[in-house]
Amino acid sequence: MASQANDVWQDREIRFDAHPSLLAARRGEYHIDSINSVEDTKGNNGERGSLIVTNLRILWVSHKNSKVNLSIGLETVQTINIRKARSKLRGTTQALCALTKFQSSKFEFIFTSLVRNSPRMFTTVQAVLRAYETTKLYRDLKLRGSIVRDMQLMMLPQETICTQIQGVWNLSSDQGNLGTFIVTNIRLVWFANLAQNFNVSIPYLQIKTVRKRESKFGPALVIETTARSGGYILGFRLDPPERLMELFHEVSLLHQVYSADPNFGVHYREEEKPAVLEKRRIAPREDDVQIVDTDSKASNASAVYYADANKASDRSIVFDPTLCLAIESLPSGATVQSLWEIV
Repeated sequence: MASQANDVWQDREIRFDAHPSLLAARRGEYHIDSINSVEDTKGNNGERGSLIVTNLRILWVSHKNSKVNLSIGLETVQTINIRKARSKLRGTTQALCALTKFQSSKFEFIFTSLVRNSPRMFTTVQAVLRAYETTKLYRDLKLRGSIVRDMQLMMLPQETICTQIQGVWNLSSDQGNLGTFIVTNIRLVWFANLAQNFNVSIPYLQIKTVRKRESKFGPALVIETTARSGGYILGFRLDPPERLMELFHEVSLLHQVYSADPNFGVHYREEEKPAVLEKRRIAPREDDVQIVDTDSKASNASAVYYADANKASDRSIVFDPTLCLAIESLPSGATVQSLWEIV
């Protein structure tokens, strides 16, 4: 069965002035943010456009002509930073600079937000790129990775195990290796029982075909991966043959379901936006304040904290040679030494 999800190019390629139909979101792709009034300072300086960030790519589309556009796959982005750039519309200002590599060429893209004092473009792009880089197991085949701990699969967010089978042979070597085969809603995983670091994680996104055929070890489940992931052909065998047929049907069905609605693993939740001004206004109310006579002795609130209850006012300040400090004069008959004595 051939995959219908492995034709994904949106996150792996850079396209210039693509047909407007190629800018539409593919299955599994969704718009995270759309920012108006953004200048493509590098290639279309002085021209306004919209910057659209999805879970797979960054798009820039000219306001004047949608045929003037950019599609930058997140996989191609090597570094991203903020630096000063010269804009025809804003002069010298802070801009978002993305250094990318596609095939054998390196490209630089500079985007300037024409909305003053708005960091939204910077924060959104940086956060989405970080989410993309940390979710590669959703999209990339992984050999001998850190995916198993204490003989248990380390689960991905939103991943659920559908089937786990002991005693499955990996036919990648002449003698085969016995291990555990796990089917989830995101990928297929196999790891050896005697060495759990000998493993493979195959996301449905990178599966080209799922077949059942004869091998020198008998009937086997054969997984062929896409050319992007190395074009591997992996065989797995388990007994009895009826159980192999059940596994084949289950994997084929899950592969088909995933192809119809792929999960690329990039999930971005925008922080709570500040409420609009009208909703933040508070109805005026009269303060419940009493004005007292500041000249009155009763207004001296600090009086309740005086240590001398009979004290009505501050005493004069004198120098005490024992403490070598200026202190308030003591009541008649009191000494500094007596204040330290415990009665």
